[in-house]
Amino acid sequence: MMLPWKDPARVSALENALSQRILILDGAMGTMIQSHGLEEADYRGERFQDGFDILHASDHTHHAECGCGKDLKGNNDLLSITRPDVISGIHRQYLLAGADLIETNTFNATQSSQSDYRLEHLAYELNRVSARLARDACDAISAETPDRPRFVIGVLGPTSRTASSSPDVNDPAFRNTDFDTLCDHDREAANGLIDGGADILMVETVFDTLNAKAAVFAIDEVFLSRGWRLPLMISGTITDRSGRTLSGQTAEAFWYSLRHAKPMAVGLNCALGARDLRAHLDVLSESADTYISCHPNAGLPNAFGGYDESPDQMAEQLREFAHSGLLNIVGGCCGTTPEHIRAIADAVAGASPRAIPKLPALTRLSGLQPFVITPNINFVNVGERTNVTGSAQFKKLVVQQEYDKALSVAKQQVDNGAQIIDINMDDGMLDSEAAMSHFLRLVASEPDIARVPVMIDSSKWSVIETGLKWVQGKCVVNSISLKEGEPEFLRQADLIRRHGAAVVIMAFDETGQAETLERKVAICSRAYELLTARLNFAPEDIIFDPNIFAIGTGISEHNSYAAAFIEAAGELRQRFPLSHVSGGVSNVSFSFRGNTPLREAIHAVFLYHAIRSGLDMGIVNAGGMPLYDDLDPELRSLVEALVLNTDPDATEKVMARAAAFQSARTEEDPALLAWRDWPVADRLA
Repeated sequence: MMLPWKDPARVSALENALSQRILILDGAMGTMIQSHGLEEADYRGERFQDGFDILHASDHTHHAECGCGKDLKGNNDLLSITRPDVISGIHRQYLLAGADLIETNTFNATQSSQSDYRLEHLAYELNRVSARLARDACDAISAETPDRPRFVIGVLGPTSRTASSSPDVNDPAFRNTDFDTLCDHDREAANGLIDGGADILMVETVFDTLNAKAAVFAIDEVFLSRGWRLPLMISGTITDRSGRTLSGQTAEAFWYSLRHAKPMAVGLNCALGARDLRAHLDVLSESADTYISCHPNAGLPNAFGGYDESPDQMAEQLREFAHSGLLNIVGGCCGTTPEHIRAIADAVAGASPRAIPKLPALTRLSGLQPFVITPNINFVNVGERTNVTGSAQFKKLVVQQEYDKALSVAKQQVDNGAQIIDINMDDGMLDSEAAMSHFLRLVASEPDIARVPVMIDSSKWSVIETGLKWVQGKCVVNSISLKEGEPEFLRQADLIRRHGAAVVIMAFDETGQAETLERKVAICSRAYELLTARLNFAPEDIIFDPNIFAIGTGISEHNSYAAAFIEAAGELRQRFPLSHVSGGVSNVSFSFRGNTPLREAIHAVFLYHAIRSGLDMGIVNAGGMPLYDDLDPELRSLVEALVLNTDPDATEKVMARAAAFQSARTEEDPALLAWRDWPVADRLA
């Protein structure tokens, strides 16, 4: 259930304002601080003048070191403690210029960033004090204009670390932070901002979406612990004209990764000026079903690191944004001043705020790029070869820690058409959690692989949870089930939802795996009701796996397994049209392992009928699937009887001809071997 608002009346006033006009966000804090010409003594104040926090200990032997041996000049967040008059004055200047929303002076007020100054122990205090300064400034101006309330945005900056890429070019799997550390630091900062009086929390200047996912997760924990919530804003940063964040995501992929947070607004800020943000904001405006914010820089930095775009120039560009229906909230980032904000406020005055679009309920996944499962996509190929339980080659590479070669298997799957890659590290010879973590970090460093979403595949919850903490995109979890009962099922599903992933539900309950049509449908239906009614899980993020079991085993009870799955796929898609049906296709032919041509024929026939019934996703060997219509007619007829269970003697008939079909595939066809006569360069290619 959605938590209630902390202050419903205040949120109502905010939403009312957003419905009537484009709200004005303030401008740059750093630019304004620089204009004051502050020195080291200003940053230290009395409290840190000797390098120790003299208000937090009784004598020097127990003092916390605060920047001892380090300059504090440039630590702008510290000024909320040492020069609150400067920060309050800047807030007031922006309010007088027309700002409705004031950001706290907390861009670097987390332990991660403050550790650069040895001031990490001040993180909570910095956030609380900064929020109180902004709160007091807003309350003072609101008292002068009671018909126009002002709101405090508590800012959580991006930190100086990245969880999605390595700072060591020689070790692509290395990270200088991780999800849990970021969560701890953001949780502390969020508590300080809330205690200081923030109306809204904003995860700002997101250059790494995994960092932002950790912040969102931490904020959710804070809200759950308090029993209420505040509105949330998220603002990403497109770092160059290629249209991607520093960690490689497009604007649309970035939004799909964070959409689960249900923010009041999503937007873009920093790095670029308004002109260069225009196209990316357009994409975000079309794909986001929430308010849109934008606070660009005053153009691109010049050779001296300054910003040359005048208030009038910037305002004119943003006027076009507003009249094109792109904006709900607008302000300024680096290089902007109260004069910029005043000009922007005048430019957008009278423009109608952007109408939030009503978007269809579709499964929206992402890697570095978005992947939306639309009705036009007949079948989603999930590459199966990066799975140690299904690929002997991949398992050998991982066990021997030949990860470069293991990555090439993943790349081959993507090159061959896999729209999602399934990654499974469940093997007794492996530390599965460590292997999953290591491989996902390596995948993140390979754009050719990371462009597609990931399916984290494991029968161990600890491995799934580990994987969720290393994926910046919106991924799929494969899988959870009701086998351990409803409480554990709901606990795991809720964590998956809070990480923003879609989920595969196995047809498995407290009494075992479902083999019949009736059991498959009953278990999946029960899981769906629990997810949607108890957790508000989006139907389009639910994927059913009604169990693909092996046929042709010689046991008569197994003959109906494929047909039961095919029927279940149709029934589930009819009952739950927004959800999907998937399965591990290679399981159906497991009895014929060793005979690749026959197995591929079984897969082709099975998929032909299952897709027509309702299967719209499957774990397959991308690029290794023959087409139904291309199969030898005799082989197809025999296999069809086996798959659809229309002949009780189908298994024996297939077995009698199996060797012939295998040998036919392996005979040296001159046409197939003509490549051996090509020039060496062509043969190598």
